[in-house]
Order: sequence, then structure tokens, then C-alpha cells
Amino acid sequence: MKLPALLFSAIAFAVAIPVGGTGKADRIYEVPKVEDFEITGSGGAAAWAKAAWGEMKREGKDGLTYFSRFKMVYSPKGLYFFMSGSDERLSATMQEDFMDLFLEDVFEVFLWPDESRPLYFEYEISPLSRELPLLVTNISNRVMGWLPWHYSGDRKVRKKTGVIGNKLEPGAVIKGWRAEFFIPFKLLEPLLNSVPKKGDRWRANFYRVDYDEGKTTKWEWSSVSGDFHRPRDFGTLLFR
Repeated sequence: MKLPALLFSAIAFAVAIPVGGTGKADRIYEVPKVEDFEITGSGGAAAWAKAAWGEMKREGKDGLTYFSRFKMVYSPKGLYFFMSGSDERLSATMQEDFMDLFLEDVFEVFLWPDESRPLYFEYEISPLSRELPLLVTNISNRVMGWLPWHYSGDRKVRKKTGVIGNKLEPGAVIKGWRAEFFIPFKLLEPLLNSVPKKGDRWRANFYRVDYDEGKTTKWEWSSVSGDFHRPRDFGTLLFR
């Protein structure tokens, strides 16, 4: 079922409520600055050589032992992400954007540019290159659906996915899958006072969920307490 479209103004009341505090932010990822480049899905652009891998750790002791990791860079126009993980089966069937992608295999990025605003951005991408962008309120961890207005042109996310070892299709036996995507600052304007510059810090987190063998296995970069929607447990992006 598609999420309902909500006007940003319907939740803008939240910005008047201070969040306060300095939660756990012991994980730091340094984000290099690059020139803009094309998204191919392979992570083969020269710009990626400037970025280090960030490792996501499995949540809990049970579940599958696949590796999961990410890279991130930024340009004057937006943020680039490359996420990759080993896998054995492509557990994804949804063929439309804005569906509940988290119920199948998925990579997720959470961005909280301004801690004075209790709103952050979540982006989910499936192996089939379907997407789910969300605005989330961190008041009582309430998730708010959001379909961006005029989601086209320089506001639209550019994305491509690929698999290792087989065809990109539901149920395929594979060795892994990856996603490369670009989130323009234009899309994040409701959350930004300005685009990041050298030395700026944002709170953020990176996740993966997999559903092989009837198990739900989760990975996280910065450990959270309970569900993923706890921004005070996010790590920190340091822009270079």
C-alpha cells in the first residue's frame, strides 16, 4: 500500500519544539568533497577512491553473517552514496516506489542535518531500484509519510542497483547486491539552513535489512537502542 502524501506544513509545527541534549554520537564518518559524476550502480567512478568504507555491524547475535558496508562523498549539488553487501538470495518483489520497502531486502540512509529541528530524512532503496523517501519526526519516534512535491528534475534522487552473480530479478540466487544513489540538496531544502561546507557536521546513520531463510537480519553503522528511529543514537558525518 502506498504511503499517504503529506504537506510539509502539516508537520512544520514540530520545528518550534527544541530537541536539546547531545545523544550518543561516537561514530564519525569523514565525507570527502568531489566533483559531480554519473551514477552507474557499480561504484566505479574515480571519485569513490577518495572515500573510506564504513562498516555496518549485524544487530544482535542471531541472523545471517553477510557483510554490509557503505561509502559517501558530497559535491556542491548533493550527496552520493554507495552501499554494498554479500547475499545469497534476492528477497525483493515490490515493483513500485513509495511502498513499504523495509518489509523486503533494503539499504537505508538516515540524515539529520539540523539537530534543532526534530525532523530527519530517511531514504530506502531496494535491490530492484525502488525507493522510499520519508520525513520522520523524532517526537515519540513517529514516522511520517512524505511524497515530495514536484519530485522531478534537480530534486529527484538518481539511483541504480546491481547484483553480483546473477540477473537482477526477484528470487535470484546471488552473491551480493549494491546500490549507488545521489540525493540532491534541493530535495533536502526543508531540513537545510545551507549546504554543508568543510568542517560541518550532520547526524546520520546507515542500515540494511535482509530476509533470507525466513530470518530478519539487520545491520547498523551506529548502534541504536531498539528500533532504527532513534536519532540521538545516530553517528556523525564530518564534511571534508
